[in-house]
Amino acid sequence: MNDVITIGEAMITFNPHSTGPLKFVNDFEKKVGGAELNVAIGCSRLGLQVGWISRLGKDEFGQSIRTFARGEGIDVSEVALVEGYPTSLNFKEIMEDGSGRTMYYRDHSPTSTMTPAELKPEYFREAKLLHITGIFPAVAPENMEVTMRAIALAKEYGLKIAFDPNIRLRLWNKEEAREALFPLLAHVDILLAGDEEMKVILGESDPHAMIEKGKELGISLIAIKRGEKGSVGYYNGEIVEAAPVKASKIADTVGAGDGFDAGMIYGFLQGWPLSRMLTFANTIGSMVVSIVGDNEGLPYLEDVQAKTGEIERVER
Repeated sequence: MNDVITIGEAMITFNPHSTGPLKFVNDFEKKVGGAELNVAIGCSRLGLQVGWISRLGKDEFGQSIRTFARGEGIDVSEVALVEGYPTSLNFKEIMEDGSGRTMYYRDHSPTSTMTPAELKPEYFREAKLLHITGIFPAVAPENMEVTMRAIALAKEYGLKIAFDPNIRLRLWNKEEAREALFPLLAHVDILLAGDEEMKVILGESDPHAMIEKGKELGISLIAIKRGEKGSVGYYNGEIVEAAPVKASKIADTVGAGDGFDAGMIYGFLQGWPLSRMLTFANTIGSMVVSIVGDNEGLPYLEDVQAKTGEIERVER
């Protein structure tokens, strides 16, 4: 039985061996990336049972990603390799301060071959939580039908639905994102969103105003990610502002939000109070940015516990 199911595309990520503008970079290292898969990895490393639904190209890259996910303890029984559709790629540009850009090559995505009928009810019946993002429908518009079917199955079998808008403006513009993603909020139990993303969807700049609108839509748990400012959340009638956790260094900011999501999902499934969830999630986000890579910095549970002082780690 899976605690968490997520659905979305994964990619081969080419990480530069040097910092600076991509046009001057000559060497890259092949890695695996993709927001939904990152969250799956983050949850698995924290000790949750995770299933991932996806489609990959029937090529060396697709086989590499599926093998990698399996090695992370993720159930890949619903990940198929599709003939004639290349596995998606991205190239990362990382600057000296850890910031960067991503260059996507995701046209003709293998996930566009998925149909709502391919989602197996029994796969949802035995799970606790469905995690979805706005990236999946941005990659291929037809994926929204699959997303809505997944939501329907989750509702039918009593799963909680966690949603991260994860707006990627290299995949669609703000108006397209707002039109597609705002209606999803009415189906969501747990909203995990960056403040800039919610500004796009709701037209609000203040996190407390975002929370009020989320409450009006019936969302039970809301966490607004604010980067170096920490996070703000709402749950069980309580609003909490959680201070940021200082990172040891900023090496690569990609994946921090996915780590935060995994932390919130883990805390929610453990029945933690909001303040503990937010602090736990902030801690994971700070750990992710200190290591280059989409998911290399996602910690195991004991790593987070050592970071927060819950356990003492003997190094030698």
